[in-house]
Amino acid sequence: MPSVQFTGTEYKNIIEIKKASQSYDGGKNFIIKDLDFLIEDIPNKGQFVVILGPSGCGKSTILRYIAGLQQPTSGEILLYDKPLTHKDRIGMVFQQYSSFPWMSVLDNVALGLKYRGISKKEREEKAREMLDIVGLKGHEEKFAQYPTLSGGQLQRVAIARSLLVNDKFILMDEPFGALDTSTRLRMQDFLIKIWEKVQPTIVLVTHDISEAVYLADDIYIMSNAPATFIEHIDVNLPFERDRTIKRAPNFVELVHYIEDKMMAMEK
Repeated sequence: MPSVQFTGTEYKNIIEIKKASQSYDGGKNFIIKDLDFLIEDIPNKGQFVVILGPSGCGKSTILRYIAGLQQPTSGEILLYDKPLTHKDRIGMVFQQYSSFPWMSVLDNVALGLKYRGISKKEREEKAREMLDIVGLKGHEEKFAQYPTLSGGQLQRVAIARSLLVNDKFILMDEPFGALDTSTRLRMQDFLIKIWEKVQPTIVLVTHDISEAVYLADDIYIMSNAPATFIEHIDVNLPFERDRTIKRAPNFVELVHYIEDKMMAMEK
């Protein structure tokens, strides 16, 4: 099955993965094999990239590469054309609630700035600004725990913390997977508003095809292991979106196309 060919344009590269392979048994078996990936820095426009693929194909592994949480068995991970190091900070939002429940919402959001040595006054000012952006103004002193905050609110805390670390880039690994359906739909709308307002580049892993089409402007589909990217889809939908677009014929058609593509890999 042919792989997606990534060729650069006149834009600067943000993230580039070169020939990444991942094995956990000394090279007898590979989860990821010779995988390439490229995200460019499009001026005055954040990107929303969604990765789809079968379970176990390495989608989350790719996010961990970019976040600096894992090194590939072989290959390179570049940030702005330089090797990614432990000093680079890219926030990541996980499916599980990742806030510290014994700390306030404000302290959770400001935590990354504390590790950078920024004064308490400055980091709290910035954290309050970010909490206002994500719609949590008034919750600053609450403990970041359930049921003091809802599941959706806890994920907003995680998103605020990640954006405060780096408002240009955010990674999301099934961030709405633990939410009920109505909360998940509201969080999708919230994420679109954040994307339009802050304009970060977002890389999202999800198993929900309708969610992928609704949120993304680029979708990349991975193969079964040993995985690589086998298709890139440029989502031709308006930048500004709301739920009514899910009823549009081209939206429904694209969802069905991806469903067929995913089902074909299971045969």
